[in-house]
Amino acid sequence: MGKIQNKIIDWKERLKDRHMLSVIVVLGAIIIGMGIFTYKKQTEFRQASENSYNMAFFQVVDYVENVENYLAKSLISTTSEHGAQTLTHVWREANLAQSYLSQLPITTEELANTSKFLNQVSDYSYSLSRKNIYNEELTQEDLDNLKKLHDYSVELKNTLTQLSADMNDGRIKWGELQKKGSIAFAQQVSNISQDSFSNLEENFHEYAGLIYDGAFSEHMTNPERKGLTGDNIDEETAKKKAVEFFGQERIEEISSNGLSENGNIPSYDFHIKIKDGKKDDTANISISQKGGHVVFSNSNRNIEAETITQEQASQIGRNFLQTKGFPNMVATYYLKQQGIVTVNYAYEQSGVTMYTDLIKLKIALDNGEILGIETTGYLNSHEERKLDTVKITKEQAKQKLNKKLEIKSESLAVIPTEYQTEILCWEFKGNVEGTDFLVYINAQTGREEDILVIVDTPDGTLTM
Repeated sequence: MGKIQNKIIDWKERLKDRHMLSVIVVLGAIIIGMGIFTYKKQTEFRQASENSYNMAFFQVVDYVENVENYLAKSLISTTSEHGAQTLTHVWREANLAQSYLSQLPITTEELANTSKFLNQVSDYSYSLSRKNIYNEELTQEDLDNLKKLHDYSVELKNTLTQLSADMNDGRIKWGELQKKGSIAFAQQVSNISQDSFSNLEENFHEYAGLIYDGAFSEHMTNPERKGLTGDNIDEETAKKKAVEFFGQERIEEISSNGLSENGNIPSYDFHIKIKDGKKDDTANISISQKGGHVVFSNSNRNIEAETITQEQASQIGRNFLQTKGFPNMVATYYLKQQGIVTVNYAYEQSGVTMYTDLIKLKIALDNGEILGIETTGYLNSHEERKLDTVKITKEQAKQKLNKKLEIKSESLAVIPTEYQTEILCWEFKGNVEGTDFLVYINAQTGREEDILVIVDTPDGTLTM
């Protein structure tokens, strides 16, 4: 016992030595530093994992929405060519959704059933697309099964959308799902019963082992730029065009950002400070080098109260376009956000809507002020066309439609294709079991060219 006490006393004496104390302090600092470093790395790893999981989950949501959209289109398609194309999209999107779903850090029965459902959608749509490719008619049982798949896909989409909202609001975190995944996830998918997936598996067991900018906006790029008329202008001339567009009385100061040649249309860019506006009231405008056309303009300000309707704003926009040298423009689709409505206008020639010649306007709903314009589609495609003779009558075109489609309107339209060509079609707007569609029947051949789903939201009318 005495020896132990002597050692403790000896150790205390050593601690009094400054050198020994310094060593201990240094060791303590190293240990604390390593702890902080390890904690920081663990935090960074958790954050990186969280970001990775978020990205994978939101990809799942997007692809499931696409699956539901293409399944809806497949229900009213009447031609084998378009049916094969639509079902191939379903096959691809379901596969991608399943791939990202597998990256999520939870293992539950509900998640397994979701994966199984996507696999069955993929397999079944693939088998039906093969039928269409070989010109085999889909049976009534095939159509009934597609309807059932679509119903389940709507439920899954709604469930994932709600879960996405919970994730965004921080009500559910991936760490929680990892710890109590079966409970949390089960609550979120309660509206998709296990029986539904079990019944689906029985129905399709024989196939086991086997996919906002308005309508046609993705096809607006045209290398010919038919609407881009006139000779090349210099920067000073472009500046005068910008001032003329805004009005000298509204401009306090205008500065040039030079010529931008990287875009689809080479343009001179200018920055404008609005006269008598608030500190941040500014605008940007781009004037094309060829012809001096307004390609793009945008300004922002707070909208305190909405005093005009969307219909009034659309008419104000049409009148504005008329005064700026864009006649015969008709409003098609719109989106309303924070007191501003963005309206897509298409050119109309002899009663035929040209979905290739698009202009987008941003209109304030407090006083009807035009806050923005984009003319890319119009400048790329606009010309007076020699329209093809209609060979398929409206009544003949109607015979090509799904019998369940309740027609609301019918007209002629020119639509673009992914191959940079244009097709004259009969456009039929209709409804099937609560969903609105646009169906395009080729006015020359009677072929079903495209189907769009119309989505009416509180903020506007969009197409998918």
